[in-house]
Amino acid sequence: MAIALDHLIVPARDRTASAQLLARLLDVPWSESAVAPFTEVYVSDSLTLDFDQHDAPFPVLHFCFRVDEAKFDEILQRLTAAGIPYRSTPGGETDMKINTHGGGRLMYWNEPDGHVWEALTVSYARQAPARPG
Repeated sequence: MAIALDHLIVPARDRTASAQLLARLLDVPWSESAVAPFTEVYVSDSLTLDFDQHDAPFPVLHFCFRVDEAKFDEILQRLTAAGIPYRSTPGGETDMKINTHGGGRLMYWNEPDGHVWEALTVSYARQAPARPG
């Protein structure tokens, strides 16, 4: 069997509100867990994000979702409708622009706890590196 990432824990101040917001933006299902103290977002058939309640400080994390062009447009429309600012770089100014570096489109936004969410249409992490010489 190939190795597959099954789930990730996402720390949150309000696990249900954070999970509901992400699920709404991505247009995917969510639920309170029946087996653990999490609120789950079912990103795909093979990946679940388990939002976990934390009161102590926690690091800001970065999550990237590769989507097709139509899904990218849908996410952008939902961000805009919700009044959530987005940007073309992982940090820095909220420029409300889409980055097209790498042959696709990508954008970043923050959720209330500061985590950085990214949506892209072409994976820059999966592009073959240039070979010397």
